[in-house]
Amino acid sequence: MNTQAKTAPQSSDSLSARLIHRAGFKDEPDFVLRVVQPALVGMIDGTVSSLAPIFAAAIASSSHTALLVGFSTALGAGVSMGWSEALSDTGEQTGRGSAVVRGAITGGMTTLGGLFHTLPFFISDVNKALVVAGGVVAVELFVIAWLRKRFLRVSMRSSLLVVAVGGVIVLAIGVAIGSS
Repeated sequence: MNTQAKTAPQSSDSLSARLIHRAGFKDEPDFVLRVVQPALVGMIDGTVSSLAPIFAAAIASSSHTALLVGFSTALGAGVSMGWSEALSDTGEQTGRGSAVVRGAITGGMTTLGGLFHTLPFFISDVNKALVVAGGVVAVELFVIAWLRKRFLRVSMRSSLLVVAVGGVIVLAIGVAIGSS
């Protein structure tokens, strides 16, 4: 028999602690393990891995082609990452929660990560679309760095550096291939 009672957060707790508890998580570390970590994995993968094919298609072809490549990459990567996350860990041994929920979070965030910088390619002028998409990527990378700082307690400078380096490497690959 469990004699420990679940207690509600005290009124002195932060708004985020109260919201996390209200959503059914024990505490912030539980929320980070079950939601933030799978969301970050998806967001980073969707943002970074889709850069090369989208930018290569835009440089080699047109905004329309980049748009199609971006949508297909974002959706395909979302399914792949969601499936991979759900099948990689049942959550029973690690305490990471439902495999289906984690898979849905990872897959959804992977898709969103790839979609945001795909949308500028609705602009028919490919050069303008590339500039706007570059700005969107910068915002995406900043958000990822901020989330890492907020929930993983990584310094903002370190997080920005690591995230930007990964993005620049993949972007350079896309530009090189698109220009060839």
